[in-house]
Amino acid sequence: MNEQKRTVAIHVPVLTRVEGEGALDLRIENGEITELRLRIFEPPRYFEKFLEGHSYTEVPDMVARICGICPVAYQATAVQALEKLFGVELDPWAQAMRRVFYCGEWIQSHSLHIHLLAAPDYFGCNSAIELARIAPDEVRRGLRIQALGNELMELFGARSVHPVGIRVGGFHGAPAQSKVNATRDKLRAALPEAEALIRWAAGIRVPQDDQSFISVAMRHTSDYAIERGQIVTSDGLNIGSADFDAHFAEHHEPFSTALFSTYHQQSYLVGPLARLNLNHDHLPEHVKALLAESGLSLPSRNLFHSMLARSVEVLLALHEALRLLEDYRLPDSPYVDVTPRAGVTTGCTEAPRGMLWHRYEMDDKGYVVNARIVPPTSQNQGRIEEDLRMSLMNFGLDHPDDALRLHCEKVIRNYDPCISCATHFLRMNVERG
Repeated sequence: MNEQKRTVAIHVPVLTRVEGEGALDLRIENGEITELRLRIFEPPRYFEKFLEGHSYTEVPDMVARICGICPVAYQATAVQALEKLFGVELDPWAQAMRRVFYCGEWIQSHSLHIHLLAAPDYFGCNSAIELARIAPDEVRRGLRIQALGNELMELFGARSVHPVGIRVGGFHGAPAQSKVNATRDKLRAALPEAEALIRWAAGIRVPQDDQSFISVAMRHTSDYAIERGQIVTSDGLNIGSADFDAHFAEHHEPFSTALFSTYHQQSYLVGPLARLNLNHDHLPEHVKALLAESGLSLPSRNLFHSMLARSVEVLLALHEALRLLEDYRLPDSPYVDVTPRAGVTTGCTEAPRGMLWHRYEMDDKGYVVNARIVPPTSQNQGRIEEDLRMSLMNFGLDHPDDALRLHCEKVIRNYDPCISCATHFLRMNVERG
């Protein structure tokens, strides 16, 4: 055997099937990982700075541009924070329809990730097109579910990409009863397909890769948390959004343009698996039964169960949207009047990829003085690095470089990172000694 030190560098120009660009630097010496860095190098987008000097009326449409996949999350979090500061009491109709609107985003985003981004990894495929050749019915089903999510977003947002329907105080308008009736029929028809999706996802073989981590998500007293609730952790924390800074911190790493978040100096997990770990008791009974049938034991310590968690949340979101639209009525007004106030406010909701936190300082005319946004992908970055390290050790570092690269991509894609959101992907360099 040749004992001479060997250095191997692998360059993958683009990480496919993620949103944004990043890189992974991996150095292996004597069978040990000596360096592992997830680098995000997209230029900072300065959205928080862009918001300064703009009226509260402009904020919902501006923050929607942060992400084309989860604009509702940014809008809902922003208006929630501003309504709290302005003392706005939402009409029950608007509160319920906000949740329906958000459910549409969960449905489309989760379906997109499962079928187009993540699932190909588990079938030896390089793309959803390849997956469609061996699982055409499943991919078509996923696309139908995704399209229904888009339709639900368009129902209240006028369009599914960067919707414009939401405003501080409610919505700009209310959809016609006929449109709601048609969408409701489609939601009801999609329930069996979403149930089949859970069974399909549960049958996909994933690595058995148990790890120890802290789950962080929102939790509501009665509902599965989406657009409201307290911030809770698997080690017992329970706080309101205003107390986020007392327990969570952001810091820069020199190799990344995105901030890293920590909870009491530790990395943590946000996203569908964290939500399911902390909220599975709030699932509808029918969804609980399907989850039990899948054999998944909760709380799960295997991040590769995230795809199954997404499929469970698809069915949950369909159930919730259908429940809230069953007795739909046109409101007297889709919004309530707003009087701006000066002050500092925070908001928190559950984006498809995990908890999203906003903080705004406003003047007495309702103009933004300062804004801060903590997206889920930056919160997951430290956890992704830890996951990569542990998962690679379990996988085995003696595999060929291509196999290591593919395993790393699978781990990263499993988090459904939205890198553009986090820059306020996989070029991989491997060195072996």
